[in-house]
Amino acid sequence: MTSTASGWRRGLLLLALALTALRLLAAGTIHLTEDEAYYRLWAQHLQLGYLDHPPMIAWWIRLGELIGGDTPLGVRLLPVLGSGLSTWLIGDLTTRLGAEPRTAFRAALWYNATLTICLGGMLAIPDAPASLFWTVALWALARFWASRNAGWWLAAGAAAGLAVLSKYSGLFLAPGVLLWLLLIPGGWSELRKPGPWSAAALAAAIFAVNVAWNAQHHWMTFDKQFGRVTPHAFTPAHLAEFLGTQLLLFTPLMAAYAFGGARRAWRERAEPGAVQLMLPLATSAPFALYLLIHSLHDRVQGHWPAPLFGAFAICAAVAAERSGGGRVARAARGLTPAIGLSIAAASFLLIALPSPTPLGRLDPTLALRGWPQFAADIERLRVRTGAAWVGTESYGVYAQLNAEHGIAAPLLQVVERERYWPDEPPRADFTRPDFTRPGLIVDLARRMGPAELPRCFTHVTPVGQLARAGGPGPNQRYSAFLVSGPRRDIWTQGCPDEISPGVWR
Repeated sequence: MTSTASGWRRGLLLLALALTALRLLAAGTIHLTEDEAYYRLWAQHLQLGYLDHPPMIAWWIRLGELIGGDTPLGVRLLPVLGSGLSTWLIGDLTTRLGAEPRTAFRAALWYNATLTICLGGMLAIPDAPASLFWTVALWALARFWASRNAGWWLAAGAAAGLAVLSKYSGLFLAPGVLLWLLLIPGGWSELRKPGPWSAAALAAAIFAVNVAWNAQHHWMTFDKQFGRVTPHAFTPAHLAEFLGTQLLLFTPLMAAYAFGGARRAWRERAEPGAVQLMLPLATSAPFALYLLIHSLHDRVQGHWPAPLFGAFAICAAVAAERSGGGRVARAARGLTPAIGLSIAAASFLLIALPSPTPLGRLDPTLALRGWPQFAADIERLRVRTGAAWVGTESYGVYAQLNAEHGIAAPLLQVVERERYWPDEPPRADFTRPDFTRPGLIVDLARRMGPAELPRCFTHVTPVGQLARAGGPGPNQRYSAFLVSGPRRDIWTQGCPDEISPGVWR
């Protein structure tokens, strides 16, 4: 290895380690989001599948908590380490595609400068393992193409299977790899060899554990996730929202470079000396196309395309390297990562400020604020009203209260009981309430009203209003009701979905 090669790899490793250290600091000091608190509950009851997603994030959280404890750092430990590994893999992958070391370092840096990764790279959500295993699959394919060692096909297949066990978006890797082989010189011949098919078989075998779990649980995850595929109405406004959101999250300058890199990938796909961008581009195309189609009839959440950001960062870095050496080009290349990193730094500084912040109701971090005090307020109200248990309507509020350990009574979400495990033996964190005694139900005032709860309970009495994070916003005002006399088996069946139609679907 030459000193130049050794130097850039050392720089790439230092970048990955530095970013990981910063994320570990943030992960240990920032409150869990509602979704993270919910997935923390999964980790306390490990399975091969759950209502919302495959099981990988629960396994990651459990392993992180074994190392870091039941803390925000423990919950986020593996996602943070996964982001660091992805950073290194993207840099190494870029060189294996034929780019210069400087371009590879830029790709790794720019990947972390996208707002989705810079702000969300520490979050314990299914996109974290999905993005890592997606990147590992591309890296293994690049290793195969350089060495023609069929063992790398098996590595790619294993990574693809783990990606699907993280999130079903990993299923799009298979048509993406097929498209890549169809578009590059020599790819057709690989389809006549056992490598690709062995990889597909291995990926299917890994995914089969979740298929088997779904078969034993009424196909609940398949119904929930694949039910989104069917269009219900033509609403093109979501397309504009999707494109605008991703332009901002990827940052506009980087998006322009990525578009240029995609054009270059297509034009140079058959040139032996060119950077082989068709691998990241073609493998991304099926999932990107699906998201575009989905946005024609439903909203695409901003984090859904996260597994594609590494591929697009590589395309952007390669295009930037060839944008010229003039003053404007150099300034644009320098400004590109500065945009995302500056916004992320400002966001973390805002999170560090005590409540209330100068932004008031406009504070985008309000969802993270005030949960310990809010749990304490609920406990005082519970004691004052004589309630024997506390319920919520939303899984997010339930999960946050569960994570606080500040309520000395059983907790449950009174709807969507299929999210949990009422047929399993009770655990410390899932104690069955005594429904013969009154309960206190608390949730956002905009979600819940006195006219809805009588569908589920015989007696419903409003007992107060609560505020979280000291704010008057609609996502901080909560109503509390004392309820008794359930009309059905709340523990097993839950309240009817009509209690708040459309909120959780």
